[in-house]
Amino acid sequence: MRKCLALLFASLTLLAGCRGKDAKPDVTGLVAALQSGDAEKSGRANLELIRLGEPAVPGLIEMLKDPDPRVRGLAASTFWGMGGKARAAAPALGEALSDPDPSFRTQVAMALENMGPDASEAVPALIKALADPDRGVRQASVKALGKIGPGAKAAIPALRRALKKGSWPEAQEAILRINGGELDSTSGDPIVPKE
Repeated sequence: MRKCLALLFASLTLLAGCRGKDAKPDVTGLVAALQSGDAEKSGRANLELIRLGEPAVPGLIEMLKDPDPRVRGLAASTFWGMGGKARAAAPALGEALSDPDPSFRTQVAMALENMGPDASEAVPALIKALADPDRGVRQASVKALGKIGPGAKAAIPALRRALKKGSWPEAQEAILRINGGELDSTSGDPIVPKE
């Protein structure tokens, strides 16, 4: 009888373990935990949302629209951590580049930078952000365009205008990453290697 009970208990434990693995993560609960004032709880939720990637994107996009700047910042930093796994958020992050808070706009541009080529849908918003009144936003936007690479070719004229306004090494680097090759030191134009 004890062997049967032990076998039954082991089977139930195994079955419960299998159900736990198949259960879908509670994204809504994780998004709520991320917004918690408890730093440890929020940090654990952040890491889990980053690990989940794409399934967490819709909830985080909603956080980008929250009136509380802390909540918007949490969403942007989680998107930064996701990198390319958050590519579906690129259009919403592009819209967020028009937020009134310059530190948040900088965070958004940094999240787009970390997405690299997967952020190509945000190129028009990043081009617009090159004229942002805040230098940090402009600089982060330039870096994001450079990380996007060839998908940001539309930004080259705006980056060249930025180069003409003054010495801006980030703009030169972005043009190099987008176009490849070297830059002519006087014109700022890419030098295309001859075949």
